[in-house]
Amino acid sequence: MMTFPRVLPGWLSEKLNLRKTIRDELPGLRRDCPILFTEHHQSHAASAFYPSPFDEAAILTVDGVGEWATTTIGQGRGNRIEILKELHFPHSLGLLYSAFTAYCGFRVNSGEYKLMGLAPYGAPKFVQAIYDHLLDLKPDGSFWLNLEYFAFLRGLTMSNGKFHRLFGGPPRTPESAVETRHADVAASIQAVTNEILLRLARHARAVTGRKNLCLAGAWRSIAWPMV
Repeated sequence: MMTFPRVLPGWLSEKLNLRKTIRDELPGLRRDCPILFTEHHQSHAASAFYPSPFDEAAILTVDGVGEWATTTIGQGRGNRIEILKELHFPHSLGLLYSAFTAYCGFRVNSGEYKLMGLAPYGAPKFVQAIYDHLLDLKPDGSFWLNLEYFAFLRGLTMSNGKFHRLFGGPPRTPESAVETRHADVAASIQAVTNEILLRLARHARAVTGRKNLCLAGAWRSIAWPMV
């Protein structure tokens, strides 16, 4: 079944005029008060930089997708944020991780922490297979997904038979026993995710020249000095 016909009614109803919805839900809002919208990843960047203790910092945001951006590198200084680089849908670290979340039998957009928790129980035996078949990773942390292994563009599942064969069998059924293979798959994608994020962070420092880093996206916003 295609996803577009399923989500279209929602977009043509309550999401068509969000300004009206906001005013209806906030009756005390002054009529002359403007309602402004920012881009998804700009909001992520603001959530990390503005509460941080830094006057200036590199900002890295990573998630599934917001509008079209899936990853951004920017910088903050004072009360201003500037987005410098973007990676666009469908090439998404968040969607890649969610594909493995679903494959290991956990719910997408809520069970990713379970996949991360499973990773220490396995060995990263599939790291090279991920690099060889699923993505083309560049030194700066940018990458292209090999969409031949994914189904999220056209259907309601994240992965397809080609993906499943690469990792030795069909997806785990939710609530069924976790096999050693599933733990190894979790350890492998966690190792790849770590490497991608480290490359992105190094590139963010190189691009901005900032010694502080703010992170936001598919995790809680965090900020720390970079050595």
